[in-house]
Amino acid sequence: MSNENQSFHKSMSLLDATMLVAGSMIGSGIFIVSADIARNTGSAGWMMLVWLICGFMTLTAALSYGELSAMFPKAGGQYVYLREAYNPLVSFVFGWTFFAVIQTATIAAVGVAFAKFTAYLFPWLDEDVYLLVLGDYRISSAQLLAIGVIVVLTAINSRGINSGKRVQTTLTLIKILSLLLLILFGFLAFKYEIWNANWMTADLWHLRRLHLDGSFEEYSTFGAFGAVSAALVGALFSSDSWHSSSSVAGEIKNPQRNIGLSLALGTLIVTAIYLLTNLMYTTVLDLHQMVNAPKDRVAMSAAQEIFGPFGITIIAVMIMISTFGCNNGIILAGARVYYSMAQDGLFFKKAGTLNRNSVPAYALWIQCVVSCLWCLSGKYGDLLDMITCVVVVFYVLAVAGVIRLRYTRPALPRPYKAFGYPFLPVIYILMGLAFIVLMLIYKPDYTVPGVLIALAGIPIFYVINKKNKQHV
Repeated sequence: MSNENQSFHKSMSLLDATMLVAGSMIGSGIFIVSADIARNTGSAGWMMLVWLICGFMTLTAALSYGELSAMFPKAGGQYVYLREAYNPLVSFVFGWTFFAVIQTATIAAVGVAFAKFTAYLFPWLDEDVYLLVLGDYRISSAQLLAIGVIVVLTAINSRGINSGKRVQTTLTLIKILSLLLLILFGFLAFKYEIWNANWMTADLWHLRRLHLDGSFEEYSTFGAFGAVSAALVGALFSSDSWHSSSSVAGEIKNPQRNIGLSLALGTLIVTAIYLLTNLMYTTVLDLHQMVNAPKDRVAMSAAQEIFGPFGITIIAVMIMISTFGCNNGIILAGARVYYSMAQDGLFFKKAGTLNRNSVPAYALWIQCVVSCLWCLSGKYGDLLDMITCVVVVFYVLAVAGVIRLRYTRPALPRPYKAFGYPFLPVIYILMGLAFIVLMLIYKPDYTVPGVLIALAGIPIFYVINKKNKQHV
């Protein structure tokens, strides 16, 4: 039951908002993507540099978003920033892509990741256990478990912001503590021969491709740039959703202060944990072990070296907690974007209403439906590769919006100003553009379809706009 007179409850503290940021960022990526980064870079030095670049980009963008969030402390976050900095068309294209693929496919992928690692404890839930086979189309028990998790988390969040924030804050604190303990035990299991093989070598900063058989392949000058960009895809995906607290601005206490602070603190915490985790990997695994980790699950291989056979169970439980909490944060934040779109007349009207618990329940459930459809499609993994480039396009636009608004709307109150302005925002824009161009050149099969999905939003915007004018 919805009530158009309802308003958001400001019940999220700085801790809740920070845990929303950190919890939405930490999913399954940190446990997996280092294998692909090691393959693309071929050295421990370059692997860590990729994570440093990713951390710098994420933190720089978060600091810029701090200014935007203080200027526009409204539900919807990035959608609102793009609308205010540019125009409704730009913000709608973002909102459309966000709903069609970015958020919903991510929810599906994280849900399936939860199911895959649950299967370590309960093998009958594995993705290879098929419950329905119709020709080439198959539905596995993992897909159904993913759907079940998405439905449960949507139901929890439809009960009010307090329900969602309790789950988020509790699980995020647990997984941060778990990761810190894993890092600690990893360093305690320090292996000198492994460390020397990774770090005390003349090839520490030799960028090249490492094959599964242990052989290396040299890159051309331009190929090296493409390799770093390819390596960044996994790191950036693992650090995505860092802007989650900006989407729930209407429910955060003292939003002008706490949104920017939560973005900075959340990204800083996760960046530090990611760097320490990867450094820990290099103390117990050499590069060949990383690239040959079964199904790229580097954390599993590291845990086996640290804890023995029981390590697999430890990591499985950690990833289950991590992905469950990650999905809760993504589900909670995503619905507020659709709410803002509906308020502008650019989404289903009901999505712009709040239920008796003061949350956009209709937006939550329509997001749930699309996410479940992605689970059933089995194509979520491919789509995530496709939209990584597009995600960075919108980040670059939003950060550029900070500079644009300084000139076009200088009189707007700015309770917080972007740290390092204009140098850090400009550096981020240049790095983001370089990443986008290199991805379009070296991975067109993945990036071009993502761009086309985003561009499909342009004619849809004009159709909706025309209908809105006819009803005025």
